Amino acid sequence: MSFRTSLVAVAAATLFTVPAFADGIMVMDPYARAAGPAAKSGAAFMMIRNETGQDDTLIAAETDAAARVELHTHVEVSDGVMQMTEIEGGITLPAGGTHHMMRGGDHVMLMGLTGPLEQDSTIDVTLVFEKAGEVVVTIPVDNERKPKASAHSH
Repeated sequence: MSFRTSLVAVAAATLFTVPAFADGIMVMDPYARAAGPAAKSGAAFMMIRNETGQDDTLIAAETDAAARVELHTHVEVSDGVMQMTEIEGGITLPAGGTHHMMRGGDHVMLMGLTGPLEQDSTIDVTLVFEKAGEVVVTIPVDNERKPKASAHSH
């Protein structure tokens, strides 16, 4: 296999990552990115599906990739001015529902990065649910990914 073929295989594997599934919680299409090339912060995005048969709440996230991890969202503080803020009380996931964590919306905020979020590397993030417990997700770093214009929360 040539070097170029290997790169294509790695890129294909990154694009078609298998969802993480534990205790009825499915995490699909996760990715993380740094705020900038020398940034000390970043964020992780994903879709979380609750197949547990009961409502649950994402109450926290943890990773060794950052000194501090918070669940964040964007809120309008004045006419068109958006501000990032921590989500109080967690993110509710109704039974059978999917929650989209995306740029410009809810996300996992990584503050005080312990190292750079380098393109094509991965970080492990533990999502902590009130009922389902801990779900460990290996998240690829994709600093080049463009936001999806049509994504929205359900």
